[in-house]
Amino acid sequence: MKKMYLCFAVFVLAMAFGPSFLNPYWVDVLNNIGIYAILALSLNFILGHAGMFHMGHAAFFAVGAYVTAILNTMYHIPIVWLMPLSGIAAALFAAIVARPIIHLRGDYLLIVTIGIVEIVRIALVNDIFGVTGGANGIFGIGRPEFFGMKIRRPHQFYYYIWIFLGISVLLFRMLENSRFGRALNCIKEDELAAEGCGINTAHYKLIAFVLGAFWAGMVGNIYASKMMIISPESFSFWESVLYFTIVILGGSGSIPGVILGAFLIVGLPEVFRQFASARMLIFGAAMVIMMIFRPSGILPPLPRTYKLAKENRGGSES
Repeated sequence: MKKMYLCFAVFVLAMAFGPSFLNPYWVDVLNNIGIYAILALSLNFILGHAGMFHMGHAAFFAVGAYVTAILNTMYHIPIVWLMPLSGIAAALFAAIVARPIIHLRGDYLLIVTIGIVEIVRIALVNDIFGVTGGANGIFGIGRPEFFGMKIRRPHQFYYYIWIFLGISVLLFRMLENSRFGRALNCIKEDELAAEGCGINTAHYKLIAFVLGAFWAGMVGNIYASKMMIISPESFSFWESVLYFTIVILGGSGSIPGVILGAFLIVGLPEVFRQFASARMLIFGAAMVIMMIFRPSGILPPLPRTYKLAKENRGGSES
């Protein structure tokens, strides 16, 4: 346990002061790692804790980004004010699409969620309601502003993104250890047994789905303000595959594993950019090897332990 806390402290210090020694390009790489890590954490809550095979997470990311872009460019609402609204919009969309499919399991749910992300992408390309900009997307999105200071440079965005990542880790950790998180764990391990214990599995899974979408929508707000331009190609099915891979590779249900997975999936391709033609071959081979030798991921979650309280009535044992 002490080693774990020591490693965590070293990691925090390295991430806090490391960017001071890096050029803007590598700081921007760390920014992308942070964005993917937050998205993967929100997916991990659905996939890793509730056990739902969901590969349409980019759809909720897109909803949050487009709500931010449309309201900011058309009505000039500050970006920071739009963050919770982006999350609510994504959560409402998730509640609408998830309600009729939440009873599906395994591969069936996976296929349906793939369809959802493709429907959203095609709707954006076709300029739904005339506000999405079609294939060209939306330009001129504003920057976040705090106390009169706009966040512009990669180093400024770095602390904005990674502080939000730290908040996400704390909140998801609290949810994981809550009664709600324990119920989700029961559903993941054995849904029939969970129903037999009185857990409303459809209700819990729907809430997990909506919470994960809410967080993805808020990340869409950060992404839109960072890029200042968004288009449907930024929210393709391939993006959902990357989030899914990060969770599975790092360790489904493990917060440290998900963050490590983001470093590997997003960071390593930049390190080996000179081997661009062989990157996907190397990536595919690494995934096959991992699934053979570490099917639970690089850093799988530790087994849950529960303390049983002993009843002591009148100081005597019967």
